[in-house]
Amino acid sequence: METSAYRVDIDSFHGPMDLLLHLVKKNEVDILDIPIAQIAEQFKVHLEVLAVLDMNGAGDFLVLATRLMEIKSAMLLPRPVEVEEEKADPRNELIKQLVEYKKYKEAAALLEEKAEEANQKLPRLPGGTDGFSASRLEKPIQQVELWDLVSAFGRLMRETLATQPQDIVMDVTPMEVYVEEISSRLRLHKVLPFRDLFQPPYQKMRLIGLFLALLELIKKQSILADQRSGFGEIQVRWVQHAAIF
Repeated sequence: METSAYRVDIDSFHGPMDLLLHLVKKNEVDILDIPIAQIAEQFKVHLEVLAVLDMNGAGDFLVLATRLMEIKSAMLLPRPVEVEEEKADPRNELIKQLVEYKKYKEAAALLEEKAEEANQKLPRLPGGTDGFSASRLEKPIQQVELWDLVSAFGRLMRETLATQPQDIVMDVTPMEVYVEEISSRLRLHKVLPFRDLFQPPYQKMRLIGLFLALLELIKKQSILADQRSGFGEIQVRWVQHAAIF
C-alpha cells in the first residue's frame, strides 16, 4: 500500500483549530486561560502521528504547532510593566480565533442535530426497519472523535516500536485487504478494543494501512467507536447488517 495513493482527507479532521479545541476540551482547561506549554506538547505529539500518516494539508498543522511554540517562548519573556496585562498576553489573538471557531462548530452541530431530529420523524419502512443506518442505532456511551483515534494510534505506534527504523519493506497490499481484515474480525467478535484490531506483524506500513481502513469503515458507518470515559479504552463495534464495500 502506498500512502500517497490513500491519504487521510483533511476535511475529516476539520483542520488544526479543531485539534486545538479538542485538546482544550480533553484536558478540561479554561479556553480563555489555555496552558500553552501543556497543549503545545500534546499538539506536537498529534502532529507526529499525522506526519506518519502522510496526511494532505499537514502543513497547516505545522504552522499552528510553530505558532504555539512561539507563544510558549513569548510567555517566558518578562513583560514590560507599562503594558497592560491583557495586551501583553501573547495568547490573546489565538484564544480569540479559537473562541470564534468553537461558536462556529457548536452552531454546525446544532444544525446537524435538528436535521437528525427531522429525519427521525420520517415514516419507517415496513417491518420496523429503516435500512439499518448507523445513525438509527442506539447511541453509544460516548462516541469518540477522530482525534481520540489518532491519539490511540500514536500510542500503538510507540508501544510496538513501529516508529523506530525498520528494514524497508515494500507494501503493495490494496486498501480493500485491510478493510476486509478489520471487517472480518469485527463480524466475528462484534466488539473489540481498538488495540486488538492491530495484530502482528507490527510493520509501520501495515499498521498505517489498518488504521486508514478503520477510518474508512467509520466514515462508511460500517463500524462505530466509543468509550466509557474521556480517557477510557476505545471500543470498536460492528454495525449489524452493515454494507460491505
